[in-house]
Amino acid sequence: MTTQAAPFSLDQIGTGTARFPSGMAIPTATDAMVDPYIRTRVSKDVQVECIQFWPQDKTAYPGIVLLHDWWGMNSQITDLGARLACEGYGVIIPKLYGRLGGMVTANAEVAEALMAKCNEKLLLQDINTCCEYLNTTEHTKRNIHGVVGFGMGASLAIRFACQRKRLRAAVAYYGKVTAPDQLTNMMSPLLYHQAELDTWATQQDVDHLRAAASQGKRIEIKTYPGASHAFCDETRPAGYQPEAATQAWDTTVAFLKTSFQGT
Repeated sequence: MTTQAAPFSLDQIGTGTARFPSGMAIPTATDAMVDPYIRTRVSKDVQVECIQFWPQDKTAYPGIVLLHDWWGMNSQITDLGARLACEGYGVIIPKLYGRLGGMVTANAEVAEALMAKCNEKLLLQDINTCCEYLNTTEHTKRNIHGVVGFGMGASLAIRFACQRKRLRAAVAYYGKVTAPDQLTNMMSPLLYHQAELDTWATQQDVDHLRAAASQGKRIEIKTYPGASHAFCDETRPAGYQPEAATQAWDTTVAFLKTSFQGT
């Protein structure tokens, strides 16, 4: 399968950083008119630090919250963010390890320890606040959002899809189902990429999703024969499978396009 050309090239993509308090109301342009210092005043609340990518024209696009794997916000996920923006989305990537100093690692043992220290409830709050932040940007459509996650981020994407009722799409690359009893609350369609030989996100996780699908939830599962966990991560040659990664990306692009159609 060959990846089709994206609507935008990388030189047409803008980038920037964002920082806002988790779980708090995000200042709007109207708020800034009343209080010109509202966006620069230092808050005592925990801050969500993010990087953003968006097409540089005057059009508003659907927003995507992109969630990194347990390595932290590394160059691989930011490259994916820019690539996703090329498909016509305003993308925001939060530092999920912000409460742990924003750490990034290439060591699996350290990554596992970092993930274990995370509070899932607080991370879901951060992700929700990212959606509210997107509602204040000129390049993103209001409440037209999706979430895409990898590994640890995929597990959070599944949980978030069960929490935010206005979410339009969720994509999970080899994530765990951490709360199967919550799948009945899922409102958005979910695309799940399963690595056949995955020993982290197991068949039991997929079985939970299939059970929810049998009860009417809009869940699509794509399985990649012979693929191991993180088969889309080109920075880890031992497990990277280019053909499966390309197929998964093309499926994701098509799924998002369908999910946001008419918005």
